[in-house]
Amino acid sequence: MIHSMTAYARKEIKGLWGTAVWEIRSVNQRYLETYIRMPEQFRGLEPIIRERFRQRLARGKVECNLRFEANASANTELKINEELAKQVIHAAKWIKEMSGEGNIGPFQVLQWPGVMETPEQDMDVINKALLQGFDETVDDFIAARASEGENMKALIETRLDAIAAEAVKVRARMPEILQWQRERLITKLEEAKLELDANRVEQEIILLAQKSDVAEELDRLDSHVTETKKILKKGGACGRRLDFMMQEFNRESNTLASKSISTDITASGVELKVLIEQMREQIQNIE
Repeated sequence: MIHSMTAYARKEIKGLWGTAVWEIRSVNQRYLETYIRMPEQFRGLEPIIRERFRQRLARGKVECNLRFEANASANTELKINEELAKQVIHAAKWIKEMSGEGNIGPFQVLQWPGVMETPEQDMDVINKALLQGFDETVDDFIAARASEGENMKALIETRLDAIAAEAVKVRARMPEILQWQRERLITKLEEAKLELDANRVEQEIILLAQKSDVAEELDRLDSHVTETKKILKKGGACGRRLDFMMQEFNRESNTLASKSISTDITASGVELKVLIEQMREQIQNIE
């Protein structure tokens, strides 16, 4: 299956601990680059996330963002550290006896660090839920890349068929063009009132035919069409191979255009360049 490098996925996760939202987006890039943004308390998950991206993606500039909102009601139960409170009160009384002055109120005791306690959330439970949500988000993300990739594959195959059709058109026109070239040469020689040597005329016609022969370029275009379709059918991370094939297509189309001896061949050469460029633009986004 062909995968695009451009995609987006979002997933919201809820639990007793609160709400989290994963967002993943990517654009085309020569290699795999990951940028991860998350709250500081979850920084320990970053190496795990990078490794999971590396296992499932080959190319693309990927941005991953985690937003986390704790459930305030989960931490409303307050507990008093009675032992610490007794120590604070005892110390305050001793200071008062020694100095002969000063009072300590209950709220002052409660404000002493550690006297009031709130139960800590179980980070292992939260991390497990977040990683599960991340995996599900990546599943959606890859599905989006695959869907876009299939659309791109269809567009490329359409243009490959158009290239093959242009090759057929040029091949069918070549005998007529060569005959026109032969008649044109003979006419020019007659107009110049030169004595025609049949052997020499045939030699000149053969030389012209060799210079304008595009059979090899057309065969190579057909071969490139077949090979590109094989790559698309095989799927996987094939963006680099497809990019190389576009270079080969361009080479043959340039040679074909340079040998052009008629407006029809020139028009076909231009159409081939347009089709190849349209494919190349799509392939830039294929993983």
